[in-house]
Amino acid sequence: MKRRNFFKTAALGGGSLALAPLSSCVQPTVSTSVPEDYSAFELNEVTITELQDGMHSGKLTSVDITQKYLDRIDRIDKKGPELRSVIEINPEAIDIAKQMDEERKSGKVRGPLHGIPVLIKDNIDTGDRMQTTAGSLALVAATAPDDAIIVGKLREAGAVLLGKTNLSEWANFRSSHSSSGWSGRGGQVRNPFCTDRSPCGSSSGTGAAVSANLCAIGIGTETDGSIVCPSGINGIVGIKPTVGLWNGDGIIPISHSQDTAGPMARNVSDAAILLGALSEKNQDYTKSLDINGLKNARIGIASDFFGFHSGVEKLMAETILTLKNAGAVIVENLKFENREEWGKLEWQILISEFKADLNTYLKGRTGLNVQSLADLIEFNKTNLETELKWFAQEIFEEAEKTKGLEDPVYLEALKKAHELTRKNGIDLLMDKHQLDALIAPTNGPSWTIDLVNGDHFGGGSSEPAAISGYPNISVPAGYVQGLPVGISFFGRAWSEPTLIKLAYAYEQATKHRKAPGFLKSIE
Repeated sequence: MKRRNFFKTAALGGGSLALAPLSSCVQPTVSTSVPEDYSAFELNEVTITELQDGMHSGKLTSVDITQKYLDRIDRIDKKGPELRSVIEINPEAIDIAKQMDEERKSGKVRGPLHGIPVLIKDNIDTGDRMQTTAGSLALVAATAPDDAIIVGKLREAGAVLLGKTNLSEWANFRSSHSSSGWSGRGGQVRNPFCTDRSPCGSSSGTGAAVSANLCAIGIGTETDGSIVCPSGINGIVGIKPTVGLWNGDGIIPISHSQDTAGPMARNVSDAAILLGALSEKNQDYTKSLDINGLKNARIGIASDFFGFHSGVEKLMAETILTLKNAGAVIVENLKFENREEWGKLEWQILISEFKADLNTYLKGRTGLNVQSLADLIEFNKTNLETELKWFAQEIFEEAEKTKGLEDPVYLEALKKAHELTRKNGIDLLMDKHQLDALIAPTNGPSWTIDLVNGDHFGGGSSEPAAISGYPNISVPAGYVQGLPVGISFFGRAWSEPTLIKLAYAYEQATKHRKAPGFLKSIE
């Protein structure tokens, strides 16, 4: 989860952190031969519809597709650029694909995800032979007792669970000096556009893997920015649904009021297919894929989240012109009142809910040596060289001091935060200006990975939708020095159909998405 913005205002307490010294930087081996073209891949940029057409015609099978992705993971993730985006392969993936092929031969096709390989973030429970660890060594050894609700839906839809993706450990809720995409279990995820740069987080592995064509589609989770930032910075589409649209049972928690899983894909159409398949009501969001969806749409410019990078400003100016040319009515210079209060309120909510929600989750995981946040803190202290090598756990320690979900301080923060971001925030602006959506840049260009100092995040716009629990969609908006930047469409609760319509029309008008080139550095 990316939340560098509110850490600047939240009172964390304590002084500077003592970090372990940096070892020499390890770079991929430089070959004297012709560089390998890692972008060459038979299934490069393939869509769900194209895969289904291939299986329907008999040119492809689910086993074929699954094996090609497994080979691609071995080539790109474990060798070559060493993205480290996949933390574990599902040993049952090929068996699932075989079953889906047999069902297809018998005339049974479960739906658009039948036989489609999916990677999911390693904080989502799977009741199989794979681990669910949030990237922490503390949770290795005992598998989850059963599937998360959304994993059960994935299986029912006929998807092939390909494996788990690496992430910012504990969804980036351990230290304010962390490096997005680093976990004690999986190491550091790298950005496939430029491998010395950050993949953002906390759904770092899913963002990098989907972008690098290591799977057809992926699932991330977000509390504040953890789907949209890695989507924007890796040049893909990410949907952070309204909280409650997808069931959160069986996902390692931070905050029940803000947590949600969501689709990450290379195009809006695939993201919409996955969103509908795992929604509580199995809604078909592909009905919203309207190429003329921007015509007469009223779109507000959330100017609070502009102005942090000149290259991003240029892309946003081009984006606004594109929206106008597609028939949208643009309402400029809209600002949120009391935005300066959001960070402190959100911080109180998150640390309070994290302790309570995580303790409840851990008590349901049998076979672990840790059963509480306090246990995790002690585990990390005992395993300094593996878990606390690069950054500390001051967020854990701050959360441990909270007084529970009946604490008046927490309850007041929750009430006020929702009031400021909902009734007097997104809803107020949308009602006042009769808007269909608000837009803002998702991210700035990716920063260089720095394990000593942590992230140096430039800017973003995830806060309003995250704190309110409202939906947010990030779509590729172009590139700054070859590094992807996304545009976020966000709006009122349950407005996914409208946001998908707008995002799809913008995507089709621009087609900014391109496969990454796996550069070693920007020169």
